[in-house]
Amino acid sequence: MVKVDMRVAINAVSDVVQNRPRPLREFDQIHMKTGDMVMQSEAVAAWADGKRLAFIGDGDAVSVSVAYLKRRGVLDFGPSKITVFDFDERTVNAVKRFADKERIEHLDAVRYNVLDAFPDSNKFDCFYTNPPWGASNGGASVNAFVQRGIEAVRHEGEGCIVIADDDDLPWPKQVLASVQSYAGTRGFYVSRMNRKLHEYHLDDAPDLRSCNLFISSLPGNTGDGVASAPLTDPDSLRNFYGRSKEPRVRFVREVKRPDYGKAPQEEYALEYLNDEETE
Repeated sequence: MVKVDMRVAINAVSDVVQNRPRPLREFDQIHMKTGDMVMQSEAVAAWADGKRLAFIGDGDAVSVSVAYLKRRGVLDFGPSKITVFDFDERTVNAVKRFADKERIEHLDAVRYNVLDAFPDSNKFDCFYTNPPWGASNGGASVNAFVQRGIEAVRHEGEGCIVIADDDDLPWPKQVLASVQSYAGTRGFYVSRMNRKLHEYHLDDAPDLRSCNLFISSLPGNTGDGVASAPLTDPDSLRNFYGRSKEPRVRFVREVKRPDYGKAPQEEYALEYLNDEETE
């Protein structure tokens, strides 16, 4: 393996950060900080080296970072195929634009809402998800994303789940227990856990971190032939994106194509030196 040049890696991931859309807090979108994205991308690339990797949601753009670091030669390992499934059309289009610009042929994105049955696509070897953390629903929202990840690998493979990890708060422990229990009911076990790795741009909880929870399928796991189906159970959907935030939106649509990396004109006005017209 090539020794990672951290300066080059950070600069590459900063290109990705410039491209990703701003987070929508009403959907519990919170972006990972850039330094942690670099470390996370290297870890995910090594874990999924040579494999087909599905991202069940990816506002952070870790998927793009993983693909771009390999494309730039910063890493000499990584997945053979990456597909992002996200209900935010801004994210989907941002992934597609970046992949096209940088000629990353093995990176793609599909508009998809986890409330819908998972599309009958090619089988993936592993999945990655950093879902809404389930502070107000005991982890039910996390389990919804995990369910779709398990369906993406067709019940046989591995998953990396990014969720809150804090020793001083009760709810992260409850969510972790819920997710581990749910994985067990689907024929998966916890293979390892890396604690308190990531920090976020989170104003109301700046010290809250997250962990990587890795799960693997048990030998012979088939899912008992259960087909993917829409999520309609009201108890599972309650407080999905936080307290009193039930799912009401199927897709976030991109109203116009933003020029990522540049401030939109709606954010500023110009005052000229010679009393010319202000724009």
